[in-house]
Amino acid sequence: MATAHVIIVGGGFSGTALAIHLARTSAVSLLITVVEPRDQLGGGVAYSTTEPAHRINVPATRMQLSGEEQGAFDRWYRQQPECSLDSVAHCADGSVYPQRGMFGRYLAQQFAHAQQLHPHVKMRHVQASAVAWEGEQLLLSNGETLPGDVLALAISHPPPALPRGLQPFAQHPALIANPWQRGVLDTIHPDASVAIIGTGLSMADVVASLDTRQHRGPLIAFSRRGQLSRANLSGEWPEWTLAPQNASNARLWLHHIRAEVARAAEQQLPWQRVLDQVRVQGQDIWQSLPLQEQQRFVRHLRSWWDVHRYRIAPQVAAVISARQQQGSLNVMAARLSNIVDHGKQLAITLHLRGGGIETHPIDHLIVTTGPGHEALTDSQPLLQSLSQQGLIRPDSLGFGIDVDWHSQTLDSNDQPNARLLVVGPAARARFGELMGLPQVADHAAAVAQTILQELQIAHAERCPPSAH
Repeated sequence: MATAHVIIVGGGFSGTALAIHLARTSAVSLLITVVEPRDQLGGGVAYSTTEPAHRINVPATRMQLSGEEQGAFDRWYRQQPECSLDSVAHCADGSVYPQRGMFGRYLAQQFAHAQQLHPHVKMRHVQASAVAWEGEQLLLSNGETLPGDVLALAISHPPPALPRGLQPFAQHPALIANPWQRGVLDTIHPDASVAIIGTGLSMADVVASLDTRQHRGPLIAFSRRGQLSRANLSGEWPEWTLAPQNASNARLWLHHIRAEVARAAEQQLPWQRVLDQVRVQGQDIWQSLPLQEQQRFVRHLRSWWDVHRYRIAPQVAAVISARQQQGSLNVMAARLSNIVDHGKQLAITLHLRGGGIETHPIDHLIVTTGPGHEALTDSQPLLQSLSQQGLIRPDSLGFGIDVDWHSQTLDSNDQPNARLLVVGPAARARFGELMGLPQVADHAAAVAQTILQELQIAHAERCPPSAH
């Protein structure tokens, strides 16, 4: 029997976790190829950063692969020299928030460890980009062609989409359209005036990164609602148990969660414990909502959910709080209504949410509006190839790629493809809560089981047992 070949496109957390779970759970020989242009697996967009200010957003005890013993990454990190060298990572309650790049390193080591523990499974990393899928063969940017039995898309977040009003200024020296490009923030003078579009997690990262560069100039951060990502909890708090709720209506769920927050406050418990339990049940809640209610949530509640659900490390929260107290960071609820070229500077005009207009001359304008999920299927050659063949399609919410309950892609005729799957956040329109690491880890484990079941069925069909 020929050894089955699983090709995983994308070597960030989702793709690396999928490869590890396939190796752990396959009872027969298997070839796993992870196609990733970076030189190390596990990093991806989130965990390949070298910025010292970029920290994991939860304590290290909550970062692990699905199925691992709780605290595996925390124990590994405390054995590394960086743990003692990075004093900022340590909180008064004993928890640690390492730099994100450390978790990328940990994942790379786990991949190598899986190779050693499961010699019947061959795991390899091909450092290239995927270009096209043609008849069960993956074409790579290095000219190589990989035949495969299963293709799993562990696609990374696309870069922020440049707002339409900024597109004429795409080449302006004051505009920083992608703050994740290495070295791009190094060009900002410590006294420069900076405006940031967006007030979520990416904006928090930028402010923290500027702080490490001794930036002290005026900062403006603005978004339609002007909501900042909240800080994570410090210390140990009791778990919260949500009262039962069977509503299939987003508004009723909102009222129920608010009531639960009020009930927790009466018991001196913070709202974060309530939201943590909502997150645990997030996929069940999401899947109970009809499409119309999901769309209503996206329009009216998503921005509020995001800033409460996706929180920032205490170290980053402290930087933002200090800048606000100093008066050097102004967070505004506003929209950009006009922009004028002033040589090396830009002049932006903001319409404030509460009324009024302000114009600010700035040295730099940084875009942190978040990943351009709505353009995911057009964001890279492989997805364009699959889309043009009708093999994939965007989901109805603009989150990523349309899949069924088994994470199998749905084609233009609404038919699932058992040999083409999506793992990670690009499948979240179907599953709901699929951005946080615990949910992505569990999803990777589930997709691994789906792939192995499909391969076993396919092998049985091709090689039926002999009749006696």
